[in-house]
Amino acid sequence: KMLGRVLCMVLFVGAFPCPAGASQGHISVVLLGATGDLAKKYLWQGLFQLYMDQVSSGHSFTFHGAALAALEPGQRLMFDVLKKLSCHPDQAPNRCAVLKDQFLKLSQYHQLKTAENYTALNREIEALLRQEGLREAGRIFYFSVPPFAYTEIARLIDSSCRPPAGAWLRVVLEKPFGHDLESAQQLAAELAGFFREEEMYRVDHYLGKQAVAHILPFRDQNRQFLDPIWNRHHVERVEVVLKETVDAKGRTSFYEQYGVIRDVLQNHLTEALMFLIMELPANVSSAQEVVQQKLQAFQSLWGLERSSAVLGQYQAYDSQVQEELQEARGYVSTTPTFAGVLIRSDSLRWEGVPFLLTSGKALDERVGYARVLFKNRAYCTQSGTLRDAGHSQCKPKQIIFYFGHGALNTPAVLVSRNLFQPVMPKDSWKEAEARPDLHVFGQPLSDFYMYSPVKERDAYSVLISNIYHGRKDFFITTENLLASWAFWTPLLDSTSRQPPRLYPGGVENQHLLDFEMVNGGVAFTLAEPGQLLNAGGQMPSDFRAIQSKFRHSPLVSAWAEDLISQLASDMEEAAVRSVARSGQFHLALSGGSSPVGLFQRLARHHYGFPWQHTHVWLVDERCVPLTDGESNFLGLHRHLLQHVRVPYFNIHPMPVHLNRRLCVEEDGGAELYAKDIVALVANASFDLVLLGVGTDGHTASLFPRSENGLEGAPTVVLTESPVKPHQRMSLSLPLINRARQVFVLVLGKGKHDITTLLSRVGHEPSKWPISGVSPSSGQLVWYVDYEALLG
Repeated sequence: KMLGRVLCMVLFVGAFPCPAGASQGHISVVLLGATGDLAKKYLWQGLFQLYMDQVSSGHSFTFHGAALAALEPGQRLMFDVLKKLSCHPDQAPNRCAVLKDQFLKLSQYHQLKTAENYTALNREIEALLRQEGLREAGRIFYFSVPPFAYTEIARLIDSSCRPPAGAWLRVVLEKPFGHDLESAQQLAAELAGFFREEEMYRVDHYLGKQAVAHILPFRDQNRQFLDPIWNRHHVERVEVVLKETVDAKGRTSFYEQYGVIRDVLQNHLTEALMFLIMELPANVSSAQEVVQQKLQAFQSLWGLERSSAVLGQYQAYDSQVQEELQEARGYVSTTPTFAGVLIRSDSLRWEGVPFLLTSGKALDERVGYARVLFKNRAYCTQSGTLRDAGHSQCKPKQIIFYFGHGALNTPAVLVSRNLFQPVMPKDSWKEAEARPDLHVFGQPLSDFYMYSPVKERDAYSVLISNIYHGRKDFFITTENLLASWAFWTPLLDSTSRQPPRLYPGGVENQHLLDFEMVNGGVAFTLAEPGQLLNAGGQMPSDFRAIQSKFRHSPLVSAWAEDLISQLASDMEEAAVRSVARSGQFHLALSGGSSPVGLFQRLARHHYGFPWQHTHVWLVDERCVPLTDGESNFLGLHRHLLQHVRVPYFNIHPMPVHLNRRLCVEEDGGAELYAKDIVALVANASFDLVLLGVGTDGHTASLFPRSENGLEGAPTVVLTESPVKPHQRMSLSLPLINRARQVFVLVLGKGKHDITTLLSRVGHEPSKWPISGVSPSSGQLVWYVDYEALLG
């Protein structure tokens, strides 16, 4: 029998026993995109490595290369690649030759284009199994194809090429997984219609790099040393860096769509950062426990804003885009090829510690690493000579996970000798030989305990092995993916029109891309040289806030981030004036997503805000427990209150949860809140009320045709929302209109239609409650960004 003969041929060289009679089942590996660049460079070599590693495991294999090309040309292209496969240098040449010959005989090409093609492949696999008398263990489908093809291929596999009951299916997906949160959600939903979560293996090849893959095991095996120092009291900062000397030439069609943040930071560098900052699960090999800790780490991160990043673009990029994409001469791209991003966490472990993620093309060296730099509390009185001794406490203290390339040109783990000697698994990591000529971050290697892999392995070989073993902890789950996109999408949106700094590339960059942490964000340390500036037309970010009228009231309009900056400054000014006048400032804030950026801005940049004299009230609240993710108060706490010093008794959440019940009228929560306002706020007149606007014209939790709150007494009311959670508590329109100042914040293209409508209608609060906002003796100011105002 063909398979049995091929597998048993190895007996002639005595490499391992024939698995005949002891088979654990047959595995069919289908590589879609078998003649593409990724397959040529990495995937076929990875599959060959899998075969060499597992041929004596008891499983039998066939490898099916597939593409859109017809049989003859596709087969020729594929076997041209297979003939160039190689073995590791420590493999015996005769054994390598036999295994390679077997691998080629077990590989075949298929044109997979139509439903009939997939049905034919399924029949062929089933026929082969019957002929050889083998049980099917499972099938691996590796999608090395563009993401736009994923859904249709998934449908065809699900309908025509699934293995039978009792055999597993593993579907391997390459990035990019979407372009932003919305597209990632859409792709995830489409794939979920065909595959179960446990069947999908989303590849981030950085998780296969040996230094990255060892971060969690290292933390686990060295808990005794790290537990006391892996926190904000001892860590100065964390850096995750990937620098490349190559540019984007030949890839500009991809790069114009994605840029460096989507290409590298949102996935590779974020995953490495998560391994460093997440809480260690009890079992670091449990995919479920690891992903839960990752999700908690994501939740602890501060939202990103435009000042969180510096962006650059190498000078030749525009001309490369013009040439490769046939863009008109003079075309100017704002796609960044360099980014430095500051990330912060509000977790107890990491609060105040800056995390710096940096990547770029056309830089001075090719290197990747994750570096934890510890605070140095020592003052050394000895002379410089003594201070240079290897264990001196005056030397920098750091742990470096070195991904490869650079000065070391190998994956490595380095620990400063003045920290501790780490525990490392001797079967996979060895202490590296001394190399006095090499330095890392200005220090000789002799200052470190340095370990390198016993056997270097390509990242894709590692990942393909883990797919075979069903190890999900090396792959990106849907929850993990969407959490990452939710974190990065606001920065991508806010910087989409920002002109990047131009840099010449390579060593000529000098200090042009150096950046520093300033006022809670980052900024380039050097002013941009005039000769590098593009002399083209104005960019949207060149425009500043404009002021005019909207609905007969003052209007402030700008791009979203500039608008939020102006609003935060105006709020601080109002607070300072109020405290000077009366000794206190009563501020009522709305919930929802629109003010999140404002809250973060106030927390990070407005240290002159008189929080000690500020009372914080809520405009409205959903009838859920205050610890629920839907709670307006919880959002306010996460993004603002826990970062500023508001006296405890000055914080006034709405009492929606009384007597273990939510918003029951007999419990009198609305009346209690109204009494508190009357007791504490002079004339029940807030100094400032911040409102938003819904797409239906609602404001606070006052909805069109609402039975309560649109007229009558200035009080607090229970209302009904058309969307869940339906029950709400809200300040009434008459109470809002008693305020000294009302600011209305409107952001995003999604609000353009309602903004246009409101510019034309009169006072009709029953239809559009926001139209009824008109302070009786105060001022109303509209803050509307360009997207909401102009579409």
